[in-house]
Amino acid sequence: GVLQPEPFLDIRDRVSDDSTETGLLGLAFHPDYEENGLFYVNYTTGDRTHISRFSVSATNPDMADPAAEQVLISVRQPAPNHNGGQLAFGPDGYLYIGLGDGGAAGDLFGNGQNIETLLGAILRIDVNAGDPYAVPADNPFVQMPSARPELWAIGLRNPWRFSFDRLTGDLYIADVGQNRLEEVNVQPAASPGGENYGWPIMEAMSCFDTETCVTDGLTLPVLEYSHDEGCSITGGYVYRGAARPDLAGVYFYGDFCYGTVWGARPGPGERWESAELASVGNLSSFGEDESGELYATDLGSGTLYRLTS
Repeated sequence: GVLQPEPFLDIRDRVSDDSTETGLLGLAFHPDYEENGLFYVNYTTGDRTHISRFSVSATNPDMADPAAEQVLISVRQPAPNHNGGQLAFGPDGYLYIGLGDGGAAGDLFGNGQNIETLLGAILRIDVNAGDPYAVPADNPFVQMPSARPELWAIGLRNPWRFSFDRLTGDLYIADVGQNRLEEVNVQPAASPGGENYGWPIMEAMSCFDTETCVTDGLTLPVLEYSHDEGCSITGGYVYRGAARPDLAGVYFYGDFCYGTVWGARPGPGERWESAELASVGNLSSFGEDESGELYATDLGSGTLYRLTS
């Protein structure tokens, strides 16, 4: 609960943040961080995204060692936007990585449905094996000769953000839309992966830029909202904290432009229910602490919020 006087990690000397959607975009501590001191970051530099491993200082537990960087993945970004950025360890202990479709608009570079690239996808890697990592043998695209084996799910425009329900293991993916619709996808914990979330064939639950489209094999979102209510979705977490037991199981998400925070949960049948709960400036991200309490960040004011009783 105390802000330290010095940053835990300072890598401003290598991070490029000269465009709206660039910078230090993701952070994930290793599940065994207490023992091994390892953590992972996602950041942009020049025209690339880097997924790197760092370690805590050997002499100060409140400081990381910026010189201990090992780059695991480096991906060229053809445009400065749609970099994704989320990193999260799943219940299986593997590291999941979210990358956008390469930027511009309308999937200009054709990455959303391209299994030969890491862009427009959620990746899944084993950071406990290999050099610098291994690909899990049960990743869904491993047996396809032309596919990148790191792929876990495809058809995403700009996943911002995704998270695992700490109780059920379900994966929630908020994907930023083009000009009309924002969406939330849910992947059940029992899924073997390989979902295709539709971009750019579809934008949320509608065909993109056409009257009709072929939806066979696509996984549709559970929630969407139009640009009458916002312009860029910010995904959050399923609440599992103690401060508000009445909100247990509610998925929090919001909109960057309007600052609206919604809570959603499954309703009757396959329908989901959503309700407005709060407002947070330029809602850029959510966070979750060790006990499941919820946080939100306002990029405009630099304020960190915490959900309380």
